[in-house]
Amino acid sequence: MEIRVNPTRMELLRIKKRHKVAIRGHKLLKDKLDELMKDFMKLVEENRRLRGEVEKELAGSIQGFMMARAIMSKEAVEQAIGFPKVKAEITAGVRNLMGIEVPVFNLKENEVKGGIYPYGFAQTSGELDQAIRKLSESLKSLISLAEVEKTVELLASEIEKTRRRVNALEYVLIPQLAETIKFITMKLDENERGNLTRLMKIKDMVRAK
Repeated sequence: MEIRVNPTRMELLRIKKRHKVAIRGHKLLKDKLDELMKDFMKLVEENRRLRGEVEKELAGSIQGFMMARAIMSKEAVEQAIGFPKVKAEITAGVRNLMGIEVPVFNLKENEVKGGIYPYGFAQTSGELDQAIRKLSESLKSLISLAEVEKTVELLASEIEKTRRRVNALEYVLIPQLAETIKFITMKLDENERGNLTRLMKIKDMVRAK
């Protein structure tokens, strides 16, 4: 379906310019879409890897706590971990990825004498030490996972918007402009032939006189 316009030469030039811009815009958006998809697939793979790490670390930590609970009393475990030594602070920022602002999370932990364990080792089990260590390790992975998952979500949204724009140009606007150019060109050719026919008739009439 062509766009309704007056079939003039000025209009033809304007539509041809729009057609050229639309084709160039389509190419740029298509290139952007391809790059977004590449980044998206890499991040999906990174997300899968990080999730596996986090699940493994958390499972190890939970298992350690369960084993510690089997050896120590509930009160002893709660007393040992009741006052954490390490304070963690998370700051959030943004970075630009293909024109999209994606999150950057940074973890800062205060350094304490004696390490991360908030208790002495005399009355606790090695299983509790293992649980605390794995839980501490999982925090870094959890923050990385949150950053990657949010980036994947934002990229997916941008990919969908870009794909809709690409399709609108490819299947709607560019064909409409091409049809309009064809329509105006045919009308102009018809007018030119009509004018030529009239001129020839006028010429014949002048000769006849």
